[in-house]
Amino acid sequence: MSALKKTVQSSFCKKIKDLRHEREWSQEYLACRMGISAPSISKIEAGITAVTLSNIERLAHIYEVPLTQLLSAEDEIPPKILNGPALNELKRKLATRELEILVLQRKVIELYEELQCNKLSA
Repeated sequence: MSALKKTVQSSFCKKIKDLRHEREWSQEYLACRMGISAPSISKIEAGITAVTLSNIERLAHIYEVPLTQLLSAEDEIPPKILNGPALNELKRKLATRELEILVLQRKVIELYEELQCNKLSA
C-alpha cells in the first residue's frame, strides 16, 4: 500500500471514530444505523477492513458531513455550529472577558501615567 493511500485510510478511520465519539454514539448504535455489525464498525475504525463506496456515502449521510470531508487527508473536523443556550453562554463569557480587558487596560494607563508623574517630580 502506498504512503498516500495509508495516510488517507488512516485519516478516514480516525475521522469515522472521532465523529462517532463527538456524537457520543456507541459502535453498536452506528452499526445499527449502517445496517452492519458492531465488529464491522470496529474493523473499519481500526483500518482492518476495506470500506465500500456505498458505505462511505452512507457514513457521510449519517454523520451529515460532505463525502469529501471523510475522504480528505486532513485530520481536522470542523467544529459543530453552536446555537441556542450554548452560544448564548459563550457570548456572555466573551462579554465578561472583554469587560475585564477594558478594566485592565485602564489600570495599565493609570499606572503608566502615575509612573510618568513620579519621574517628572523626581
